[in-house]
Amino acid sequence: MKIIFIGAGNLATQLAKALLNAGHDIIQVYSRTKASASVLATIAGGAPTTDLEEIRKDADLYILAVKDSVLGDIIPQICKGREDRVFVHTAGSMPMNIFQGMALHYGVFYPMQTFSKNRDVEFAGIPVFIEGNDHLSLQTLHRMGESISNRVYELSTEDRKYLHLAAVFACNFVNHCYTLSSNILSAHHIPFDVMLPLIDETAAKVHDLTPFEAQTGPAVRFDENVIRAQAALLKNNPLTKDIYERMSMSIHRTNMKNKRP
Repeated sequence: MKIIFIGAGNLATQLAKALLNAGHDIIQVYSRTKASASVLATIAGGAPTTDLEEIRKDADLYILAVKDSVLGDIIPQICKGREDRVFVHTAGSMPMNIFQGMALHYGVFYPMQTFSKNRDVEFAGIPVFIEGNDHLSLQTLHRMGESISNRVYELSTEDRKYLHLAAVFACNFVNHCYTLSSNILSAHHIPFDVMLPLIDETAAKVHDLTPFEAQTGPAVRFDENVIRAQAALLKNNPLTKDIYERMSMSIHRTNMKNKRP
């Protein structure tokens, strides 16, 4: 397929690489900055542009991989004069019908993974969730998705909202906990890499156990002496202390609700 990318950020970079390797033709890359458009165009092929008026009209698929906040503004400009083409966005929380009235064929292509420009990923195992408004858009998305991933699922806008919410807990919040851990260690001149074996084992366990079964620590046992003492260590950082106490209570209540043996 001939594909144009609108956006040249983390997801766009990794998705473009995967599509190029799968034999698709990236014919153009748009970004607000010339540098970003040029870097991705150099990697994936096609011509870079920073002008929406210069975007070609002969692509089979237009992938909008931009911030949620700008989708509503940019979609009318991208779709105008190309209404019979297929358009998709890659946002977890944005509805498919944001394209309604602007294009005939449209959908969502949501790879559920965390992406960074300079860290390549293996797309074959990444779950890709798609949604299309008609047969052509779904057919196009299945074709693209199955060319790079072994796990392609159709999912509605409503269910995708909850998928994205779950991903925030499993990824973004967990990563923030790493930052809080790093801050505590740094204040006492302890390197963060001492946590890496623990982090790796924690992540590995949920491949074999449910997250509930894998949970350990003082909150599961509701060891009040330990919880109280650790919370006291955070007295100079009220926000982190609040997170610690609320997280401990959530773990304890989850444990009681599920009646851990």
